[in-house]
Amino acid sequence: MSIVAVLKKFFNEYSKSTPKKLKIIDSYLLYILLTGVIQFLYCCLVGTFPFNSFLSGFISCVSCFVLAVCLRLQVNPQNKSQFYGISPERGFADFIFAHIILHLVVMNFIG
Repeated sequence: MSIVAVLKKFFNEYSKSTPKKLKIIDSYLLYILLTGVIQFLYCCLVGTFPFNSFLSGFISCVSCFVLAVCLRLQVNPQNKSQFYGISPERGFADFIFAHIILHLVVMNFIG
């Protein structure tokens, strides 16, 4: 099988079997990943003069990615048995609360 055929099959299966909520979370994950890559490339090409700003931005991207992956795990219907007693709404509320705390810390670190 060629790479193109494998990717085509993966995309077709993803489109058919993945719920819309998970697709939205996946697009957010892609956005956060690209933001972190752009920040890192900017750091490599231009420099890290305000190092705290670069560090807080990059750590914010990594932390947002980790929190979104945790949300995706909790919202995924296939993982219902592992997160017994945690509704998707509670998982989203935990995600929002963790983001508020994270961004307060990041804003404090920028100084």
